[in-house]
Amino acid sequence: MGEARGFGYVERGDGSVVISHHGRPAGTLRGERAAEFLAEVDDDPQLVMARWTGNYRRGNERTARQHPRNRG
Repeated sequence: MGEARGFGYVERGDGSVVISHHGRPAGTLRGERAAEFLAEVDDDPQLVMARWTGNYRRGNERTARQHPRNRG
């Protein structure tokens, strides 16, 4: 099991991988995708799990905050 700033993953006996975010399931990978994930997760677990679940920042938050529509 890997834990990194809110993300975690569990390898199951059937070869699938369950990725969770703050204790809630965020995705399940099976077969070839699970093997790809496990090969990649050692590099930077936080970034890899966020990318595989689609839960990551895209780098435009500051720009969006400064947009006239979002000024309060």
